[in-house]
Amino acid sequence: MRPARFVERATEGAARAGEVHTARGTFTTPCFMPVGTRGSVRMVAAQDLEGLGAQVVLANAYHLMLRPGAESVAALGGLHAFTGWGGHFLTDSGGYQVFSLDPAVDDDGVTFRSTYDGSSHRLTPERAVAVQELLGADIQMVLDVCSPLPSPHPVLRLALERTAAWAERARHAHRRDDQCLFGIVQGGADPALREESATRTAALELDGYGIGGLSVGEPRHEMLPALAAATARLPRDRPRYLMGVGDPVSIVEAVTRGVDMFDCVLPTRLGRHGSALTAGGRLSLRTATMASDDAPVDPACGCSVCARHSRAYLRHLFQVGEPVAGRLLSLHNLSWLAAFLARIGEAITDGTLESLRIETAAIWT
Repeated sequence: MRPARFVERATEGAARAGEVHTARGTFTTPCFMPVGTRGSVRMVAAQDLEGLGAQVVLANAYHLMLRPGAESVAALGGLHAFTGWGGHFLTDSGGYQVFSLDPAVDDDGVTFRSTYDGSSHRLTPERAVAVQELLGADIQMVLDVCSPLPSPHPVLRLALERTAAWAERARHAHRRDDQCLFGIVQGGADPALREESATRTAALELDGYGIGGLSVGEPRHEMLPALAAATARLPRDRPRYLMGVGDPVSIVEAVTRGVDMFDCVLPTRLGRHGSALTAGGRLSLRTATMASDDAPVDPACGCSVCARHSRAYLRHLFQVGEPVAGRLLSLHNLSWLAAFLARIGEAITDGTLESLRIETAAIWT
């Protein structure tokens, strides 16, 4: 019996707030997953994530299979014991990272060189499943082919065909009944290809569905129709995950089109470079005007950073190169984004999502 199911608790149009049930437990949606590529979110500890109310952390199988190695992680008890994180883990197969290295691709899989030492490695759909089973994540993603955008139609077609075939092979290779397997929808910005990919992937009856290859440089007005075409063909009783998207406008627009889960490095990357997510939009803490500002980063935010530290203090830390500056602002950004997703869920329940969508667009675009 499959370990995952999705339960809708409220809807507004295509948007839904609900719960994902897995062998580990339950997490609520819509949700944002902090990115811990190598098993750790940059500058943030597992206990910090617990305090922030994070439910799911994303790790990357490509990086972990290279260092320290999937077998090493398994010998140490799997990702949860290895990292000290007791919530859900989702592992990406690493397909996006592999394809950024210009690998040799054939119908069977990909051959690539390690970004660490240049050594050669082979990844097939079956090997991607085996690696992630060793890592022990609660949710693993199939190996897919992620084409850059724009790409000509024949390239998108080949990526779709290989992704569909590889998802079926992954389904047959998957053995752990305590681990969910998510398929991935490809098709570029072409709604017809997205619809076809979603239909074929849904036919495999997997535990959930990722939507990959979007928000990779294409304008939002091209992304959203392709996204809507995909979600319309995915089953309502399984979670839907838009991969690599974390800006507020794209999140709320995707939720209105039926997406439940998101991940992105955006909040921690911005934090490390001195930018904060706030109710008024993006705020740079490095500007000279912050030097005498004793207000919290975001007066509307209830996080521990805003409760204790001023904008002036954080600017000072950045000015003198204190590493804790990036850590504090990363914590704020993750907390702010978690609260934003919770607010979206409340808006769905209250029937006010359209008002929140308009408000978000006015602030962030």
